[in-house]
Amino acid sequence: MTGPHHRKSQPSGATRRTALGLMLGAPLLSACSSVQQSLSQFSNPFGGQDSAVPAGPPQQPQAVGTGGVKVGVILPLSASGNAGVAAQSMKNAAEMALAEFQNPNIQLLIKDDGASPQGAAQATQQALGEGAEIILGPLFAGSVPATAQLTRAKGTSVIAFSTDSSVAGRGVYLLSFLPESDINRIVDYAAGTGKRSFAALVPDNAYGNVVEAAFKQAVGRKNGRVVAFEKYGADRATPARNVAQQLGQADALLLADDGDSVVATADALTAAGSNLRNIQLLGTGLWDNPRVFASPNLQGGLYAAPDPSGFRGFANRYRAKFGGEPVRTATLAYDAVALVAALARTQGAQRFAPETLTNPSGFAGIDGLFRFRSDGTNERGLAVMKLATGGSTPVAGSPKSFGA
Repeated sequence: MTGPHHRKSQPSGATRRTALGLMLGAPLLSACSSVQQSLSQFSNPFGGQDSAVPAGPPQQPQAVGTGGVKVGVILPLSASGNAGVAAQSMKNAAEMALAEFQNPNIQLLIKDDGASPQGAAQATQQALGEGAEIILGPLFAGSVPATAQLTRAKGTSVIAFSTDSSVAGRGVYLLSFLPESDINRIVDYAAGTGKRSFAALVPDNAYGNVVEAAFKQAVGRKNGRVVAFEKYGADRATPARNVAQQLGQADALLLADDGDSVVATADALTAAGSNLRNIQLLGTGLWDNPRVFASPNLQGGLYAAPDPSGFRGFANRYRAKFGGEPVRTATLAYDAVALVAALARTQGAQRFAPETLTNPSGFAGIDGLFRFRSDGTNERGLAVMKLATGGSTPVAGSPKSFGA
């Protein structure tokens, strides 16, 4: 690991072959639970509606930095509750990235979208009118199409922060923690240890729908079979009984939900007669939660998540600079700004072109490797963590490069 100020500058075109080192931070805080659980609330990870009532008047636009390449940053800064808190933390992280990148040639045009599609359209129009070459944000799924409609007309790329992959698409790339990456990593790892027969119990909501599709595809790619698959709503007992009756045929069981819900689901399976010690439990990054760590029924389970050391180092520096804790998604804003600063330095006129952003070698950020696919979704290089009382330990590290 290198210090926070290290950057790998490469000549134009070098990123076609090698990952562009944005920032390799030092070691993390394990208190990510409040925001990790929020990731399961799919189109709007911070509760409420995308058109949340603003907590106050719109914040005034702000320009940060003096570089020649203008970058729009659109966040729900005046939104109520956790959304506004998250937006402020992401704004802080964006400014921190600018301060830590040596001599960046970018200027951030920070705009408040008020957590509404109308606000996003207005903020995007302002940023484009002021010469923004790329847009970072919005945060909420409902606001992304409003931004995309304007940027596509101008051929301007967007790096948004929504966890809903349905809003990704041509010229709109998501830099977020997508459930698909977690599922692909944990199923691939389990198959690599000889697991062939899989069962799953997931929530009957938008998050569960994405997990279902990714899980069935991932198991199929590994020539495995799904022997039981159930979804639950308010009633967990019936689906848990159905899965419990089939578990004798399975050697791995996926439980994908946020912390409290995963614990309740494991308890329901135990109540239905399952001995969860006899099967390999699998999970997603939402397991990174003290409630999960404390659950006796989930001990020994494996889940995919970013290597925690990157966030730990980031959080230490954030705390020293701002005197408070960053939200877990603050690293997304940091990495987005570090990425555009690095591309502005190394890639010339093609800095934000689709072929530059979708470089298959990817980029190195605080949460490890990531790369954008041409459909706007992303792939992350994730670690595999094993649950133990009071925490988790890595059993497989994050990859250092993407395979072909």
